[in-house]
Amino acid sequence: MFVASAFAASAQDAAEATHSETGVASEGAHEAGFPPFDSSTFPSQILWLAITFGLFYLFLKRVVLPRIGGILEVRRDRIAQDLDQAARMKEEADQAVAAYEQELADARKKANVIGQEARDAAKVEADAERQQIEKDLDAKLAKAEERIASIKETAMKDVGAIAEDTAASIVQELVGGRLDTTAAKAAVKAVKQ
Repeated sequence: MFVASAFAASAQDAAEATHSETGVASEGAHEAGFPPFDSSTFPSQILWLAITFGLFYLFLKRVVLPRIGGILEVRRDRIAQDLDQAARMKEEADQAVAAYEQELADARKKANVIGQEARDAAKVEADAERQQIEKDLDAKLAKAEERIASIKETAMKDVGAIAEDTAASIVQELVGGRLDTTAAKAAVKAVKQ
């Protein structure tokens, strides 16, 4: 047992020595409290805080911020290019619309001209046909008038002879005497005029 108690005592001495070297109080001494709140360790904590902050600041300044700046610059350039491209495309679209509207107006004008030419040509053709028909009708009318005049003349010759015969017959029936043919011709001729 002596060996066991000696071993336990040397283990306790070693534990106390270990705790004093690491800065941690032994189990019996709990008076110091939580090390970050211990005022005796503030200077070393502030030193390490300043070193850590300085390293973090340098890391941010030399690595992170240039990368973020580069990303922002690339993004700004891309947005500017996209805006320029959009403006160029809008201008091209406006030019295409203007060209389309101009072509449409030209096509309408051309269609109106073609329509007017077709109307004029149809009018000229209709006038020519009308004049030809009028000439044909005038010729037919002249032939018909000539024919009517010849028929009328023939009929009038016969009417004169018939009127003379009729007048002579009426006078003979009414008067009972015979009418002279020259007197009958003169009476018919006087009525005709």
